[in-house]
Amino acid sequence: MVAYDVIEHLKEIYQGQARKERFDIFKALFQCKLAEGSLVGPHVLKMIGYIESLSKLQFPLSQELATDVILQLLLDSYNQFVLNFNMNEIDKTLPQLLSML
Repeated sequence: MVAYDVIEHLKEIYQGQARKERFDIFKALFQCKLAEGSLVGPHVLKMIGYIESLSKLQFPLSQELATDVILQLLLDSYNQFVLNFNMNEIDKTLPQLLSML
């Protein structure tokens, strides 16, 4: 096999695995609802980890989408925070959002 054929063969093998891994990460991310009585810090850190894993798989989320996903999966008790965040059009990085929460 020439180098090109080897590279194409490896892509075929590993793209399927990357797709499944991406699916599993998205599933975990979208099911990552903050549980009542749980601390928000570790919860948001876990979500940031999922978002970073997606970037490593060449599927990055925009800053706005990542922020929206995190805010959507908070408890209703954070509704006032989310409302203020959105009304003031606060543009923060994910670590800054974590710090605010």
